[in-house]
Amino acid sequence: MSNPLLKTASLPAFSSIQPEHIEPALDQLLASNRQRVDDLLKAEQTPGKSFLASIEQWDDELEQLWSPISHLHGVKNSDALRDAYNACLPKLTEYGTEMGQNTQLYQAYKQLADSDVYGQLNEAEQKSVDNALRDFTLSGIALKPEQQKRYGEIKKQLAELSTQFSNNVLDATHGWSKHIDDAEELAGIPESVLQGYQQAAAAKELSGYLISLDIPAYLPLMQYCENSALRQEMYTAYTTRASDQGPNAGQWDNSELMDTILALRYELALLLGFNNYAERSLATKMAESPEQVEGFLNDLTEKSIAVAKQDYKELEAFANSLGVTTLSAWDIPFYSEKLRLQKYDLSQEELRPYFPSAKVIEGMFTVVNRLFGIECNEVSDVETWHPDVRFYHIERDGEVIAKFYLDIFAREHKRGGAWMADCRVRRQLSATEQQLPVAFLTCNFTPPTETTPSLLTHNEVTTLFHEFGHGLHHMLTEINCAAVSGINGVPWDAVELPSQFMENWCWQKEAIPLISGHHQTGEVLPDNLLEKMLAAKNFQSGMMMARQLEFSLFDMLMHHHYSPENPRSIQTVLDEVREKVSVYPVPEFNRFQHGFGHIFAGGYAAGYYSYKWAEVLSADAFSRFEEEGIFNQATGESFLQEILQRGGSKEPMALFTAFRGREPDIDALLRHSGIVTTRKVA
Repeated sequence: MSNPLLKTASLPAFSSIQPEHIEPALDQLLASNRQRVDDLLKAEQTPGKSFLASIEQWDDELEQLWSPISHLHGVKNSDALRDAYNACLPKLTEYGTEMGQNTQLYQAYKQLADSDVYGQLNEAEQKSVDNALRDFTLSGIALKPEQQKRYGEIKKQLAELSTQFSNNVLDATHGWSKHIDDAEELAGIPESVLQGYQQAAAAKELSGYLISLDIPAYLPLMQYCENSALRQEMYTAYTTRASDQGPNAGQWDNSELMDTILALRYELALLLGFNNYAERSLATKMAESPEQVEGFLNDLTEKSIAVAKQDYKELEAFANSLGVTTLSAWDIPFYSEKLRLQKYDLSQEELRPYFPSAKVIEGMFTVVNRLFGIECNEVSDVETWHPDVRFYHIERDGEVIAKFYLDIFAREHKRGGAWMADCRVRRQLSATEQQLPVAFLTCNFTPPTETTPSLLTHNEVTTLFHEFGHGLHHMLTEINCAAVSGINGVPWDAVELPSQFMENWCWQKEAIPLISGHHQTGEVLPDNLLEKMLAAKNFQSGMMMARQLEFSLFDMLMHHHYSPENPRSIQTVLDEVREKVSVYPVPEFNRFQHGFGHIFAGGYAAGYYSYKWAEVLSADAFSRFEEEGIFNQATGESFLQEILQRGGSKEPMALFTAFRGREPDIDALLRHSGIVTTRKVA
């Protein structure tokens, strides 16, 4: 009987993805791919365009099988799916290592690169060949057989450990909740949030309120709940997830996993001839060395730490004026919100009624239409994985050029956070046929209740624009070579440029009427609220900058200076970074690192600095719009052509300078953050 998962279609048939089919389907496809690669290499011919096309097609078939499975693992997790997913990961890693260490395949690419055929390839195809040769080296092609074997074992182990880390965080997040019957314990929390707590309780057939550690439930409690003991309890549960501390201490503990991951990464880097894993990480990025990254982060720290300290000093004085003698970590969001209210008479909750998710989405589509001349049209007859999911076509000049799924509400069995993932990549199928890019766009916003539509905080509005920026990068590409199409082949420290760039429109007076409309009256966000919002934009931006620098420095220093002979504990490294960068004390029990999925389970290992690095690019790119008009069509078309459409076909610095006319300048970021010019620190 044929496996339903191996039937290729233009879009995934999610209902046919049954856990029991996943491993057999993958086994079948991997065996087929191995055979096809062998047959291709046995054919006596000089590798040419058809060689590249065959490899691309087989890689794409694997991607088309795996991407919807991987996506469901994130948005509709179940024990059976998780087991199937975990069983497949080592096989995928093994296959990737095997192909990366296939000497004949490497020689074929090398032969192509050295032949006349290379000169006949277009720029994108040449870049894909160059990247492939680089990646063969990074996969250990030059290693001795026993070293290659060890490399394969390490990669397999790391894939398994990363998944286990992620699962532990997910299980720890959902393994704790707080059931409350007495509404007085929740004094100060907005009604819309309380409704969500009641709905969560009702779903579990409980009375009263049920509070989880998911961000839409956790964050409002920390910001608004007057019950300090409850805030402390929530903070403790959240910051000790998957660790040796807190209410579930030792259960789902990531401590040993993290140590093992670091040791294996170091061993992997040494095998490949690097001095440490930070060097290995940067081999595929814009930044040239760990020293350069640390210099960049230290420079930002020097320029912003005084402002961060001033922010905290102001908060402390404010809390003291309210009778608080010691400001604890769980008090900071609460008193920050009160201070924001006092200074700007504005809260995120006050803005929420003006940002119904449907209106924000519609307005976001209008913004990109005015910038890039594209239209986003909803299509209803497409199969999805949940009734809340929406599906859209992107059209330009009346032609469909891309498609995407939009899944924005938090729910059980869905991983927290927000992300974009590719479902299909743009590539040339034949002389007359093209595969269109398809994206998964995922957020975790408060869902509608029986009486109220889904209303977003302004922070959530910027999150939506951020992820859509990633989506546009993937979907608006005009590159037909899959390896460098969309976000493929884009260095990690440049990939955040379009996403952070799109956030800027959430703050513009010309754009606000497009993305806001009160859910009861339709009234756009009034000018007085917008003015308050703009005044409050850089509220505590110094503290926020310090926090991001803490994460970035911790990640880079931990990977750059790891030593197996004298391993310093992860906690020690973090404590030392905090001593330098953090402006407020963090409790000893805090185990933030145990839930730091970006670097222990995601792609940001020795790369978390990428957020700040790309923020410099995005702030400077947007400053051209500030100069020429935020809806200037010629400027929008220039960004589209020089950045979004080019994918990974050229080095990002070349693309940036083509758009901006020069290399990036850090000043725009400091100005947008209110760190310089607009703020003076005594």
